[in-house]
Amino acid sequence: MLSPVKIWRNQKKIKSLLFLKGKIVSYTQIYVPPAGFEAQAPYIVAIAEFNKGLRIIAQLVDYLDVNLKIGQKVITVLRRTKDPGLEGIIPYGIKFKPLD
Repeated sequence: MLSPVKIWRNQKKIKSLLFLKGKIVSYTQIYVPPAGFEAQAPYIVAIAEFNKGLRIIAQLVDYLDVNLKIGQKVITVLRRTKDPGLEGIIPYGIKFKPLD
């Protein structure tokens, strides 16, 4: 269950991760998603490396098949992460968008 308080507390963390530029070091395609993500399947989840060795796992959005490669440059963006469910709260989080 998503609470407004939990979303509010997570804002600073999300803000600090916005618009970072890095590159994909690994990725996989999800065909059978967990609850709340069914409408997005199939989708790509990638591990990207940023400055000072920081690695983040997130969904890749707005990509073409040519963007699916190790070393692809990406930027972190703010997007809806999953369906709101019964609570009606739309959760937002970090996703990757290809550069170039």
